[in-house]
Amino acid sequence: MIRLLLLLSLPLYVLDQWSKLWIVRNFVLHVDEQEVIPGVFWLHHTANTGVAFGLFNGTEYANYAFGFISLTALALLAWFYRKGVFPGTASRVAVALLVAGILGNLTDRLMHGYVVDFLRFDFGFPPFNPWPSFNVADSCVVVAAVLLVLASFLEKAPESGAATQPKSGNGD
Repeated sequence: MIRLLLLLSLPLYVLDQWSKLWIVRNFVLHVDEQEVIPGVFWLHHTANTGVAFGLFNGTEYANYAFGFISLTALALLAWFYRKGVFPGTASRVAVALLVAGILGNLTDRLMHGYVVDFLRFDFGFPPFNPWPSFNVADSCVVVAAVLLVLASFLEKAPESGAATQPKSGNGD
């Protein structure tokens, strides 16, 4: 798992933080917008204190609540991993993506007081035009969720009588 954290989580976390820093430095919050693909894709700087799709955005204690939830999620991922809940490659890659995404947005909450969202798409189909703004960390979490669903069908569940520690020696 250490290898996945170093080779996948860390670079994605750095990409997430670098891209958000670039946006914060080059785009005025809620003002500037740059069209990248006409009518489809824009860069802009928006603040999200809530969660996915801006739910609970702007509520008084949202940052504290979702910061606590982020820390709890990281602790649970570590605990589940040690219990052998993630038996295969897909689920372990999902965990690495979740770590990158959770840490990326948690860092924003601590540094900026909100999550920096900057990618906006409009594919022209209701009810999602435009699609809610997001960032690299959000993308990591969404891909991780899809991988976890796939893994639940493709990977063999750990046996109830098996050892609770994941096998070592395979370097992932």
